[in-house]
Amino acid sequence: MMSQSLMILVAGPYRSGTGDNPAKLAANVAAMESVAWALYQQGLMPVLGEWLALPMLRLAGSHGPGDVLWDAHFHPHAERLLAHCDGVLRIGGPSRGADRMVAVAQQLGKPVFQTLEAVPAAGGYIQDAVEPL
Repeated sequence: MMSQSLMILVAGPYRSGTGDNPAKLAANVAAMESVAWALYQQGLMPVLGEWLALPMLRLAGSHGPGDVLWDAHFHPHAERLLAHCDGVLRIGGPSRGADRMVAVAQQLGKPVFQTLEAVPAAGGYIQDAVEPL
C-alpha cells in the first residue's frame, strides 16, 4: 500500500499572452496538464486551479475571463485550493496569476519548485506501468 501522495499545484500561465482566445487558453491548460501527468506518474497528486475554479465560475454565472465574477473569484478559488496542497510547481513563462500562487505558497510556508525534476517523488515511487489513456 502506498502512503499518501503529495498534492502539488501546477501553476503556469493561463490568460497571459492569450487575449482571452479560447484556443490559446485551452493550450495553456494543456501545457499544465502535461506536467500534471508527469507528476502523477511519479506517484504524486497533481492539481490545477483551473480544474476546480472554471466549473465553479460557470455555475456561478461567469461568462469567462474578465467578467466581474471571474475577476472576483478565479484567483481566490485557486488560493483556497492551495491551502490544501503540499507545494507548488511553477511552470511556463510570465504570469501574474501563477506568480500570485507562488507568493501565497511562500506565505503559507509551502515549498515552490521551479522544475519538474526538483519535485520529490512520493517515497521514491514511480509508476512506470501507467500509460496515457
